[in-house]
Amino acid sequence: MARAARVIAILAAAATAVLSLAAAAEPAPTRTFTVRVDARDFSFALSRKSVPAGSTVRFVVRNRGAQPHDFVVKKKRTRVLRPGQTQTLTAAFPRKGRFAFLCTISGHARLGMKGQFGVAIRPVETPPPANPPVNTSDLLSLTPIGTFDTPVLVTAPPGDERRVFVVEQAGTVRLVRDGLVSQTPFLDIRDRVIDQGESGLLSIAFAPDYARSGLVYAIYNARMGPYGDLQIAEFRRDPFDPDRADPSSDRVLLTIPKPYENHNGGMLQFGSDGDLYASVGDGDPGVLHKAGAFAQRLDALLGRILRIDPRRGDPYAVPADNPFVDVANARPEIWAYGLRNPWRFWIDRETDVLYVPDVGSTSREEINVVPNRGRGDNFGWPCFEGSLVFDAGAMCSRAVAPLVEYQRADGECAVIGGVVARDPRIPALTGRYLYGDLCSGKVTALLVESGKVSASGDLGLEIPELTSFGVDGLGRIYVMSLQGGVYRLDPKRSS
Repeated sequence: MARAARVIAILAAAATAVLSLAAAAEPAPTRTFTVRVDARDFSFALSRKSVPAGSTVRFVVRNRGAQPHDFVVKKKRTRVLRPGQTQTLTAAFPRKGRFAFLCTISGHARLGMKGQFGVAIRPVETPPPANPPVNTSDLLSLTPIGTFDTPVLVTAPPGDERRVFVVEQAGTVRLVRDGLVSQTPFLDIRDRVIDQGESGLLSIAFAPDYARSGLVYAIYNARMGPYGDLQIAEFRRDPFDPDRADPSSDRVLLTIPKPYENHNGGMLQFGSDGDLYASVGDGDPGVLHKAGAFAQRLDALLGRILRIDPRRGDPYAVPADNPFVDVANARPEIWAYGLRNPWRFWIDRETDVLYVPDVGSTSREEINVVPNRGRGDNFGWPCFEGSLVFDAGAMCSRAVAPLVEYQRADGECAVIGGVVARDPRIPALTGRYLYGDLCSGKVTALLVESGKVSASGDLGLEIPELTSFGVDGLGRIYVMSLQGGVYRLDPKRSS
């Protein structure tokens, strides 16, 4: 029971969980949406650009430019707004179609202040299609590789064919060599990690040239700050023992103060560009600060995917093509933002597609996808939870709609981001993105083509208290349970 209580704290804020049953009901066919409209010199940024037919829309228009602007849609018009002024328009959209919007001040539309608002052009919710064209439940089996203390990740150095590394939340990394669990940890930093609730050692990532450099990176809640500040640190392989990392070799790259104890995010992964990507949660589900208070602020590192170069600079360098490098008062480390609690993400190294699941607040779980890793994307928290409006008063410029969303129903409670399958032993899954749910334990495979789901299906596997996925140096996939079990996905042997 203690572990079950702890897992709910890991990803789904317990304080809001009691609201999920009421909030999970399907929306009525006729609903009111709030759309934030930023008027700039010379463009409009809408927090969403489509709604279902039968909707009523409140357009909250604010002039954020230096010139006067107005906003016209469906014969509704604001007054001419001076810089900083706001006005709300309400319009009904009973039928599908495309509706032009523009600024009518002379010359402004020609300069770019125009666009189209869609009604039922695409569904607001994006349920995946029916089952994939393979019966994967007949092809897969789960092979136990050991029992561990709260495993949260399985990984391995690139190309390593013999070793698997299991990250334990308390602050240790265990080594499995040729199928045998070593009694001596690869890394033990329990003396500097807070292991409480969601906090702990959250993941590690081996440098792409680990065989030569011996560098490995970790993200964890440090014993500093009132709520366990997040740290990303570099460690070196022990020069006298290739199966150990030297805990005294740590070099702290980045410290992120936490406004509360949960919503850490906590994934590290190197991209094909050689840069290090990290996920960071919004830091507070609404206990001490308003929910999502930091997710839209470009001067903060909470609610983000970060991208840094850990091998250059002091203590790191920011890649020159990061999207906010030249934006005043913005943190240049930001790669994408507007996230609540991206516990796990995945970059498919063959396609460079970035998958970012985000744990919901009260009713929806979502998976976001960005072709070719994207840059600067805003995933819309706290304006939206999935496609539903969460905070009508928040402003989310150019929010990206999720690829997939699902309700908290049928025992589901928190999305667990996974990996893209590239295991040559299981060709039926090649290129499919695997993900699961903390409470149901079910594993689902998505096939994404041209930014859309072309196939989706339950793999017929259930892992109790599913916490994470992982991949080893041979491309084999692992799943793990808060109860301690770590399992490898293997092809079933024919009789």
